[in-house]
Amino acid sequence: MGANISQVSDLSESQSLKRLIGPESICENDPFWNQLISFTFTSPTNSSDAKLLDEAVIPLAKTLIENNPRSGNFGALVRVFLGRTKELKISTECQDQLFIWQAHNALFLVRCLLKVFIREMSEQDLHLQFSYQERAPGTCDSRSEDLLEELIYNLVYLIVEVPLLDITYNILFEAVTTLLVLLSYQLFQKEILREGLIYRCLTTGRCLSLTSRLVKTLLYNFIRQEKCPLPATQVFQPQSAGGGLLYGLASGVASGLWSVFTLGGAGGKHGLDQEQNPLPLSNQSLLLLLVLANLTDGPDSPNPYRQAVTCFKNTQDTSSIPSPQPHTFQINFNSLYTALCEQQRSDQATLLLYTLLHQNANMRTYVLSRTDMENLVMPILEILYHVEERNSHHVYMALIILLILTEDDTFNRSIHEVVLKNISWYTERALTEISLGSLLILVVIRTIQFNMTRTRDKYLHTNCLAALANMSAQFRSLHQYAAQRIISLFALLSKKHNKVLEQATQSLHGPLGSDDGSALPDYAQDLSVIEEVIRMMLEIINSCLFNSLHHNPNLVYALLYKRELFEQFRSHPSFQDIMQNLDTVISFFSQKLEQAGTDLSVERVQEVIKKGAVALPKDRLKKFPELKFKYVEEDQPEDFFIPYVWSLVFSSGVGLYWNPQGIELFTMDSS
Repeated sequence: MGANISQVSDLSESQSLKRLIGPESICENDPFWNQLISFTFTSPTNSSDAKLLDEAVIPLAKTLIENNPRSGNFGALVRVFLGRTKELKISTECQDQLFIWQAHNALFLVRCLLKVFIREMSEQDLHLQFSYQERAPGTCDSRSEDLLEELIYNLVYLIVEVPLLDITYNILFEAVTTLLVLLSYQLFQKEILREGLIYRCLTTGRCLSLTSRLVKTLLYNFIRQEKCPLPATQVFQPQSAGGGLLYGLASGVASGLWSVFTLGGAGGKHGLDQEQNPLPLSNQSLLLLLVLANLTDGPDSPNPYRQAVTCFKNTQDTSSIPSPQPHTFQINFNSLYTALCEQQRSDQATLLLYTLLHQNANMRTYVLSRTDMENLVMPILEILYHVEERNSHHVYMALIILLILTEDDTFNRSIHEVVLKNISWYTERALTEISLGSLLILVVIRTIQFNMTRTRDKYLHTNCLAALANMSAQFRSLHQYAAQRIISLFALLSKKHNKVLEQATQSLHGPLGSDDGSALPDYAQDLSVIEEVIRMMLEIINSCLFNSLHHNPNLVYALLYKRELFEQFRSHPSFQDIMQNLDTVISFFSQKLEQAGTDLSVERVQEVIKKGAVALPKDRLKKFPELKFKYVEEDQPEDFFIPYVWSLVFSSGVGLYWNPQGIELFTMDSS
C-alpha cells in the first residue's frame, strides 16, 4: 500500500499496489515488501466502510488475477507474511510492535485479495494462484510446500499460540477473519459444501492436531469479551488536516506504533465504530467457531471441530477417567456460563448456547445445576418477548433452548422458586413480583398468540406447547395473571375453532355447481391443526390439575371464572376423555362455592378454593400419561444450520461486506 495510505480513496493511486498487481515479478528479498507493508490504514468495522474497501480492492485484485500467473507476486506476498509469522511469538514477548504491525498489514492485504479471488474463481483456480512463482512465468511452483495449506496452518497456529494482548489484538482479529474469508466459498453455493481443498486443510493434516486448541482459544476469545484497544499516543503526525499519516521506518521503534492500524479507532468519523462493534475479536471468533462446528462430516471422518465442541469438560472436573472422544479439552464453565448470560442479545451467542445445550452433555449438566438460572433464562425470555423485532431463526433458537431446559424436572420445579421483581421489559402489565416460572409461561403464551395472529407457523406452535407441557406437572403457585393467560389462550383457540368450523360448514352448503367446495380441504386442515392445539392445551391444564391442584388456586379460580368455555368440548369425540377431569374439578368447586353462599368477594372465593383443593380426593381424577417432549434435531440439520450461520457471518461479521447479488446460499430476507 505504501507509506502514505490512510484511506480507501488512496488505494488506486498507490504506486506500491500498482507494482504488486503488475506483470513484473518482485523477489521475496526485495526491499519493496518492507515498503508495501509499512502503511497506516483504518480497518473498517462496519458494513458501509467495508463495502467501500471491497469496491476499491476488486479492480486491483482482478488485475492481479490476470498478472499473477506471470509475476507470482501473490505467492510472494503470502511468503512475506509467513516469514513473519515464525517470529510473531518472540516479537510479542519482546514487545516488537513494528514487526507485529507489518505482519498484520501483510495479512490484511492477503485477506482483502483472497476475498475477491474466492468470489471470482473455483478452489482449484485459487490453489493455482498460490502456486505461481516468479522465476518461471506462467508455471507452477515445484517446491514441495503447498502454500495454501501452509497459510491455513499458520493462521490456526497464530491464533492458538500468540497471546491476546493490546499489541496482538489486531493481528489475531485479522487471522480469525482471514479463516472466515477462506471458508466463504459456501456463500456462493446453493448446495451445502461437503468437501474441498480448504475443508481438507482444516480437518486433516497438521491442522487436525490443533483442533481442540483452536476451539478452546475461540471460546476464550468469546468469554473474555476484550474490547478493541484504544489507540495509544499517536507517533505519526498528520501531514495536513485531511491528509494521510506520515511516518518513516526509523520511527518504527517508537512505542505505540501498532496502534496506527486499529479497528475503527483512529479518530475522525471512524471513532464511532468502536461503539457499534466494541468487541470485534469476540464476535469474529464466535462466528468462526460456529462455522467450523457446523461443517459437515467428511466422507471418511467426522468433523473434528464438532467433536471438540461436544466433548469439552469443566476445568473443575477432576475426574481421572480419560475421555474416549478425540479433541477433548477443559475450559472454565463458570466463565463460559457468565459470557453466555451476558451476550444473548446476539443471534450467534444464542446459537452457541443452543449448540452447547444440545450437543455437550457436560455443559448441559452444568447449566442445569446452576442456582442462578434466571441470569440465563431472562435474556432468552426477552428475545421471545420482542418476537416482532427478531428474525425467525433467533426466535426458534431461543424457544428450543427453553424446550431443552424444560426436559429437566429439577429445572421445572426450581423456576417457580425464583421470585423476580419489576420486570422492566414486560410492558403489557406491571409485574411487581412474579416467579420465573410464571413469567416463562406468560412469555411462551404471548409467543403462541403472536404466532396465531401473524406468522401461523406450526413448528413454532409445537415447540411452545411442548415447553408448556413439559413444565405443566410442576406448575407451582402460578401468578394470577399467568393463570388468566392460560385460560385466555384457550378462549382464543376456542373462538378460532368455532370460526373455522363455521367456514367449513358454509363451504359445504355453498350453491350447487359452485367451485366453493374446493376450499374445503384447507378448512379441514385448519380445523385439524386447531383441534390438535386445543387438545394439547386441555392436556396441559389437566396435567397441572392432576399433579399440583392444591399448589395452584389461581388456575382453579380462572377455570371457574370461564367455565362456560369448556362446555362445547364435553361431547366432542376428540376431547371427551381429557374433559372428564376438568368437569370433575369444575363441578366440585362450583358446588363448594354454592355451599359458601352468594355475593362472595374475590378473597372469599380464593379461600374456598384453597380449602377445597385439599379436600378433593385425588382418586376422583383420572390419571393420564405424563406429558414429556424431547427436542430432536431433524434429519440433515446442516440444511438449516449452515445457511443460518453464514447469514450471521454475512450480517454480523465485523468489517466484512459481500455483495448481496452474489449470495446463493440463502435469500436476503433470511439473513
